Amino acid sequence: MQCWTDLADVPSGYGPSVVTIGNFDGVHRGHVGVLERMVRDARAVDARAVAVTFSPHPSQVHRPDTAPPLLTGDADRLELLAQTGLDAVLLLEYTLDFARQTAEEFVVRYLVEGLAARTVVVGHDVRFGRDNAGDLTTMIELGRTHGFTVEVIDDVAPSGAVAEPAPGAAPHRRWSSTWVRELLEAGDVAGAARVLGRPHRMRGIVVHGDARGRELGFPTANLAQDATGMVPADGVYAGWLRPLRAPGDPASEASDVLPAAISVGTNPTFEGVQRRVEAYVLDRTDLELYDREVVLEFGATLRPTVRFDSIEELVVQMRLDVEHVRAALATAPPRA
Repeated sequence: MQCWTDLADVPSGYGPSVVTIGNFDGVHRGHVGVLERMVRDARAVDARAVAVTFSPHPSQVHRPDTAPPLLTGDADRLELLAQTGLDAVLLLEYTLDFARQTAEEFVVRYLVEGLAARTVVVGHDVRFGRDNAGDLTTMIELGRTHGFTVEVIDDVAPSGAVAEPAPGAAPHRRWSSTWVRELLEAGDVAGAARVLGRPHRMRGIVVHGDARGRELGFPTANLAQDATGMVPADGVYAGWLRPLRAPGDPASEASDVLPAAISVGTNPTFEGVQRRVEAYVLDRTDLELYDREVVLEFGATLRPTVRFDSIEELVVQMRLDVEHVRAALATAPPRA
């Protein structure tokens, strides 16, 4: 998959294209369904399948103090988008100046002239252009004017795809990033995985911590505070750690996926105040992960974070946690 960050990067004469627009935070099952269908449609008419997306997320520009946490950083978002079979992604820098474009200016510059769009795929609630003035009706009218068709695709979760709804709740709910955030805020990483179609992930550099885990026989990889991916609720989780290949280092393994106990919280037994995400790779005390980039994937929720009265009690619980991780991962759904 090609990735461009400016129209100048798009090869001259590129197209014709089937194009969609969105933020694709989390690249959940709704996104994947729309994108895979779009790819099939593009192949059928010998066109390119292209997604137009933005960085940073528009909410971080317009309302930075209240913007929701992002489920994925750009690196994971692009990796997941590539897995749908897209030919290209146009990742545009979102700024206040960019947001001042009218709906027609945006469509003509990027979709028509830049990508030679023949079909634009959108949802019923599409909004674009200055003050979000453009909607589905606007897009259809612009298509008539500028020579492209508009295809509308729903992304409602099919019956039986997720857990049964609560009594009185709607029988169906749209796949959405908001839904995933709600589940992660509640510590329900298994529920989040059902909506995402894969385990929720975080990505970051491993930094030095307090070394208490090593002293207790459970050395942990601590993620830097600027790690990407939403942090789930405080608790202990079963999951996986995947070291990423260091640039220029052929010896580093990018394919190893290691079972891990993941802790999220402030280490209340030690009167901690800073919220941390750290992972103990089962049965491994030989790993050298400092300054390495890793991906953590959350498979199952084990227990909430609690304060222990003694280090001895904590160690006993950590041993139990390790066995619970083994059991949870043994029955976990296959990783995508």
